[in-house]
Amino acid sequence: MSYFNIDAVPQNTYDAIVIGSGISGGWAAKELTGKGLRTLVLERGRDVQHVTDYPTTMKQPWEFEHRGQLLREVREANPIISKCYAFYEGTEQFFVKDAEHPYVQDKPFDWIRGYQVGGKSLMWARQTQRWSDFDFDGPARDGFAVDWPIRYADIAPWYSYVEKFAGISGNKDGLASLPDGEFLPPHEWNAVEKHFQQKIAGKYADRHVIMGRAAHITQPKPIHLQQGRAQCQRRTICERGCPYGGYFSSNASTLPWAMRTGKMTLRPHSVVHSIIYDEGKKRAIGVRVIDAQTKQMQEFYARIIFLNAAALNSNLVLLNSTSNRFPNGLGNDSGVLGKYVAFHNYRAGISAEYDGMLDLTTDGRRPNSPYIPRFRNLLKQETSGPASRFLRGYAAGFSAGRGSRSDQSGLGIDLKASLLHPKLEGWHVGSHMMGETIPKETNFVALDSSLKDPFGIPQLKISIAYDDNDDKMVKDYQEQMTEMFTVAGFKNIKLRDDHRNPGLDIHEMGGVRMGKDPKTSMLNKWNQLHTCKNVFVTDGSFMTSTSTQNPSLTYMAMTARSVDYAVKASKSGGA
Repeated sequence: MSYFNIDAVPQNTYDAIVIGSGISGGWAAKELTGKGLRTLVLERGRDVQHVTDYPTTMKQPWEFEHRGQLLREVREANPIISKCYAFYEGTEQFFVKDAEHPYVQDKPFDWIRGYQVGGKSLMWARQTQRWSDFDFDGPARDGFAVDWPIRYADIAPWYSYVEKFAGISGNKDGLASLPDGEFLPPHEWNAVEKHFQQKIAGKYADRHVIMGRAAHITQPKPIHLQQGRAQCQRRTICERGCPYGGYFSSNASTLPWAMRTGKMTLRPHSVVHSIIYDEGKKRAIGVRVIDAQTKQMQEFYARIIFLNAAALNSNLVLLNSTSNRFPNGLGNDSGVLGKYVAFHNYRAGISAEYDGMLDLTTDGRRPNSPYIPRFRNLLKQETSGPASRFLRGYAAGFSAGRGSRSDQSGLGIDLKASLLHPKLEGWHVGSHMMGETIPKETNFVALDSSLKDPFGIPQLKISIAYDDNDDKMVKDYQEQMTEMFTVAGFKNIKLRDDHRNPGLDIHEMGGVRMGKDPKTSMLNKWNQLHTCKNVFVTDGSFMTSTSTQNPSLTYMAMTARSVDYAVKASKSGGA
């Protein structure tokens, strides 16, 4: 039983507590405050205010001391985070350095984190696709993981709800595999991308090349202007923070909206130690927090708790929330907490060249590119042909462009003329894979029995790896994309499998999965702990399976849906 400072209880009591301020935590804060609940938002990192705390967002390349490059000593001190494509001189301030929050790699895993108000919503890649019923019923079809307790119809209206507020650009493509949404105008194609789309449409009935759907405001609506956000300027330096609010982030959108209600209290520098469970009341009553600056422990209380610390940290918080009732972690009667973690397989890629359309080029920048939705094992598990060798499937990105080069062999006036008048090169094309991995009990996280982090909290031990299914999927992606590139007339095709560690995809999911049966899952269809009804988990840890879509839009929609239920259930005694 926790010791309570009676005098501190009233001033530290709220209607709701949200743990984490990233994409899902921001939505939880917006929805809870919008429904009139006094809400405390706990963030372990520092405060980052929209616009004013984006120190590099307006810098020109020559204004960086090292022209955007990382110092060698920074790379050497941070071998994990330095692998992330978005980590460079202009974004160092938004990423967790390797020594700041240590963890145990039982198997190699690159854990990419952003500890500040807004979390990784400041640096994410902003791709937003809905799931379909083909994705939700995948586990039921092939027997891996457990059946999702919801289907597309349950979440469809909530996709629409968050899309309208966040601002999602895209085209209505009419694909059953990738439902259409509430779209702003899509980004434009270039000539070779359109050529590829047409060639694939002419050859394959079941393969589609569409413009990617992204959280960028291409044409502001009144709801976006009310948020103080403006049209995307296509600067393509989004990971530095956007002063225009052109892409969706907690900092530009949901958190300021929640703050306007007068119902939100934001507390940065608050490292959550655990959730407090009261065995007499048979419910969670609050959260233990270590102040990151003073290292002092405090307790905050609420009748509703939303856990949105990001997938692996939410697992850590629940595993560390032990009591006589829950000796193995809060809500963990099933024993599955921390298990069945999955991720997206980004290992493979392909590049090529195209000799045609040399009279055309591109102009300007674009923060998005075309997308190839999943076409393998989609309607059912195939029983013959190459796709029968593996379970589930993969999606892919695609892009084309032309570079330029200058002849630097001359001197004086000739060299100056060459530098001022670069010559266009031919078209280059490329694709990357985003494959679904299968949730397995052998892919898990747990608390280390001896090692602690700087706050005295057990370090997270991560044991996650690829398997034979992933290898077969990589092989099929390379075979099929080679065939598709050949159909389009691309040449000098080169394949890539960089064997990157899991984690570098930054799409880790699971460990606190949803399900119909409390014996095999942690959460019910409302993202509510089966055995602790006033705790809700709506970040990536709730995912029962990963499918192939970028997951953040689903986190947003599920959070809004869950808050709606939680508030109603709390009033009726169901939470």
